[in-house]
Amino acid sequence: MAAEQDPEGRAAARPLLTDLYQATMALGYWRAGRAQEAAEFELFFRRCPFGGAFALAAGLRDCVRFLRAFRLRDADVQFLASVLPPDTEPAFFEHLRALDCSGVTVPLLQVSGPLLVVQLLETPLLCLVSYASLIATNAARLRLIAGPEKRLLEMGLRRAQGPDGGLTASTYSYLGGFDGSSNVLAGQLRGVPVAGTLAHSFVTSFSGAEVPPDPMLAPAAGQGPRVDLAACVEVWLERVCAHLGLGAQEPHPGERAAFVAYALAFPRAFQGLLDTYSVRRSGLPNFLAVALALEELGYQAVGVRLDSGDLLQQAQEVRGVFRRAAAQFQVPWLASVPIAVSNNIDEEELARLAQKGSEVDLIGIGTSVVTCPRQPSLGCVYKLVAVGGQPRMKLTEDPEKQTLPGSKAAFRLLGADGSLLLDVLQLAEEPPPQAGQELRLWPRGARESCTVRPAHVEPLLRLWVQQGQLCEPLPSLAESRAFAQLSLSRLSPAHRRLEQPEQYQVALSEKLQALVNRLRALGPQ
Repeated sequence: MAAEQDPEGRAAARPLLTDLYQATMALGYWRAGRAQEAAEFELFFRRCPFGGAFALAAGLRDCVRFLRAFRLRDADVQFLASVLPPDTEPAFFEHLRALDCSGVTVPLLQVSGPLLVVQLLETPLLCLVSYASLIATNAARLRLIAGPEKRLLEMGLRRAQGPDGGLTASTYSYLGGFDGSSNVLAGQLRGVPVAGTLAHSFVTSFSGAEVPPDPMLAPAAGQGPRVDLAACVEVWLERVCAHLGLGAQEPHPGERAAFVAYALAFPRAFQGLLDTYSVRRSGLPNFLAVALALEELGYQAVGVRLDSGDLLQQAQEVRGVFRRAAAQFQVPWLASVPIAVSNNIDEEELARLAQKGSEVDLIGIGTSVVTCPRQPSLGCVYKLVAVGGQPRMKLTEDPEKQTLPGSKAAFRLLGADGSLLLDVLQLAEEPPPQAGQELRLWPRGARESCTVRPAHVEPLLRLWVQQGQLCEPLPSLAESRAFAQLSLSRLSPAHRRLEQPEQYQVALSEKLQALVNRLRALGPQ
């Protein structure tokens, strides 16, 4: 199958993004005559990350793109031939050249198809889902801490684990609830809203001696004479400094020149970075002088950013200055100029910045979202559950690592008020549970069964790829983001709680529990 012809296709994983043992097992299956044997794998994790009670499953689009483009090129096969035994039969490599995923079926995330092929898919699918889901869940936690009103911007590309990690983090932090990213490539390839203004280097590059090649700016309405913005700013600086009780020589001239240069380039989107020198004695008066000069021409500054110090306290002080200046100069919008903050913000600092009474409007987070410091890996696994139509189960001395056998279906049971009761796993051959039907189920980790009578039942698995073809259009990233936020909103506060949450319950049907008990009793065969 040919890869889709769109820019996002460049971000698709390649077949050799895998572990060598997938190729060695593929050779073993082929030599055993089992390459085409029907098999089914499931991808899952054993514990919700960060000590929480929920996780956002992410990476569907990447997985589908990978499956539809899956094809070993000649260079791929030649490399495998160089690392496999030299006496490997040439017919095996010809088999590899002919492989694609036309026989693969994927509800997210059960994968069924020829044994050799679906085995080869293990590592790439784990790679595509694990980090994406971890990032989305981490972003969702940060959104819950921040609350619905604060805007969150992901800006961790420079701290990410390489270019691919950076693109994945920018994409799935947006799905998890962030409002946008600084990552331009994520905007181009994935449609993530991008935002960004200026760094301290831009400010410090100016000394104040620079003369703009064209300091003239036309009014926002497009009518009237052009005005020398730099000269207008100097006039306003005198008034602003008098209002603030500062000498006109105190604000840094290089910072002011930088602000003027930025305002000439972005008169409708002027923002000031206030803390390059001194917020109170330089950043604020220089920003206000430029903002008020722009206001005379009909433009409104759109924000300021703080990047050091006590961000909460400084934001309150800046807001106070803005309110007093708005009254003094009769410019009402100045009182509500958005205040953005950044500077290695973690969960604890985010909670502080989001508290009631905070004057912070936008919070930029980098390292704490892209590196997931509380838990750097989700720990997804990909396990065989059926082969040749027969259930398979991993039996191990560690009960937590035992797998659930057989091809399965999954359903979410809801109460009459729409509250989530639990999720149930059952064998695919069983009839789906019905609303109003009393069900006897076995909660995971419990020694006794329970009965549940759901008012509503929702199937959880959707078939996305069948025989290598897409079954329905994939949702856009924005649609997936909206669905993720809706799903989170349906969780009870006890399940959304980030510290010591109530664990969400998953149960097995009686028939699936009986199969588990039977295979355990049989033991190793």
